[in-house]
Amino acid sequence: MAVQINPSILSADFARLADEAQAAAGADWLHVDVMDNHFVPNLTLGVPVVESLARATDIPLDCHLMIENPDRWAPQYVEAGAGSVTFHAEAAHAPVRLAREIRAKGARASMALKPATPIEPYEDLLPELDMLLIMTVEPGFGGQAFLDIMLPKIRRTRELISKHGLELWLQVDGGVSASTIERCAEAGADVFVAGSAVYGASDPAEAVRGLREQAASASTWACGH
Repeated sequence: MAVQINPSILSADFARLADEAQAAAGADWLHVDVMDNHFVPNLTLGVPVVESLARATDIPLDCHLMIENPDRWAPQYVEAGAGSVTFHAEAAHAPVRLAREIRAKGARASMALKPATPIEPYEDLLPELDMLLIMTVEPGFGGQAFLDIMLPKIRRTRELISKHGLELWLQVDGGVSASTIERCAEAGADVFVAGSAVYGASDPAEAVRGLREQAASASTWACGH
């Protein structure tokens, strides 16, 4: 599986989002954090900004919904132009139905797990998904330190994906940087959300290339799957 780098615009300059999107040249996706100040204690972007951003960049949008009632709202983000929509397992009322609706509307369906949420109860749902997101910080704020205690969870998730023979992307989000991305890749992640590691760099495009090279060199696990 190919390594993918998804810069998080949560760390970008919100007054210059179109320019910031272009600055991350070479990125596979742009990661858009949607927060509602209810599911998480922060408020960020919504459907109108996603619509505008989709028109301003050719890089596909990876929308991570940290919101209550994603069953109602997630399909609107597909309609707004998102190519991938992630809902939280802790917030969804009918995750299988929601994943199928997202797919039916033409986007990739993804489910996210908070650090304290185990993967094992969701094993049977994996075939319904295109990607699973393991949060490596508590969702709600950018710039948090990476939680090393999530590495065993990443490994277990990769083992479950392999057990079922699924072509399921495994994304990590939170504290991903030059100092942590190799550990995530070794554990089995192949999609990496990086905020300040990209937008805090003097050259975001070069930061994307550097992170990709680090992750690819550490992904020795992929040879066995």
